[in-house]
Amino acid sequence: MRTIGVSEIEDIALGAALLGAGGGGDPYVGKLVALGAVRECGPVTLLDPEEVPDDALVVPIAMMGAPTILGEKGIGGEEYQRLFDMVSRFFGKKIFAFLPIEAGGVNSMLPIAACARLGLPLVDADGMGRAFPELQMVTFTIGGISASPMALTDEKGNSVIFETITNKWTEELARAVTMSCGGSVSVSLYPLTGAQMKAYAVRNIVTRSERLGAAIRTVKDCEGRTPEEHFLEFSEGYRLFKGKIVDVLRETNGAFNFGKAVLEGVGEYKGRAAFVRFQNENLAAVVDGEIVATTPDLICLVDAETFKPVTTDALKYGKRVLMVGYRCFDLWRTPAGLELVGPGYFGIETDYIPLEERCKGGKGHV
Repeated sequence: MRTIGVSEIEDIALGAALLGAGGGGDPYVGKLVALGAVRECGPVTLLDPEEVPDDALVVPIAMMGAPTILGEKGIGGEEYQRLFDMVSRFFGKKIFAFLPIEAGGVNSMLPIAACARLGLPLVDADGMGRAFPELQMVTFTIGGISASPMALTDEKGNSVIFETITNKWTEELARAVTMSCGGSVSVSLYPLTGAQMKAYAVRNIVTRSERLGAAIRTVKDCEGRTPEEHFLEFSEGYRLFKGKIVDVLRETNGAFNFGKAVLEGVGEYKGRAAFVRFQNENLAAVVDGEIVATTPDLICLVDAETFKPVTTDALKYGKRVLMVGYRCFDLWRTPAGLELVGPGYFGIETDYIPLEERCKGGKGHV
């Protein structure tokens, strides 16, 4: 047990944006929401999963919709209390703690803000270990846990609870309501007992995000290695490509950001070409016509100088980036995990091959 204050939020937002694999929203927007809540209401208690009683009710809380829309529409401030009341009434018991559903610049921050404003603890765990675009894409689905009852509310006060027959149906119905509410809403879903959370959650995601953020912030404070070598070592990343963004194709459709970022090689990659395909998150990386990484492994673009993550909605012509791959949580590599989030689900015509097998040279090499 420890507390999360202003300095911790800065690092968590930065590290979680890296783990968001291009998605999860603008870390600046998410950080402002969390900082405002903590400055007004005080720090948040962070619990290790083992500190949560097995019979406690713990609930992930998140934003649903296109991250670009959240930056324009914002959060009204009363959504957290409405979600807490709706879920607590449904179960006849109060929520013990919130947890993030995924890593990302926004959805790592909203649970901190909610906990600060409601005086609840936050659990150091989530349901992805990264970010994915659809709400059934969580480790809890692999464990047979239902996404519903799912509570949804917008900034105007409209609210609903879904009870659905499958988690995919939860996604379909909630996505339709999200679009009707302007493209982004606040939700709580996958209500869990403490025992279920311990069995299927990705543990220590908040702590990992904070450590990554702190390391990125101090990446140039190293001796004997270049900042890039230091970054790849501490983040346990695989270097896939380095280049300049020369084209970005992007559209918002069905509350998702779809697109492709085209890169022209620089430095040792001069004369080579690459692109990244995304749906909120980066899904596939291709270098010189060859796939070098696919979902569910993480594909991240970071600024070539500062190593700060570049989200898909912040991709701009001329920006120089390093393309880095990271191993996903082991549960995603099981048959059940690949059925949910493997390349085939997203229409990528390749079998899943683990990142470290595609990058046979090891960390820091293609």
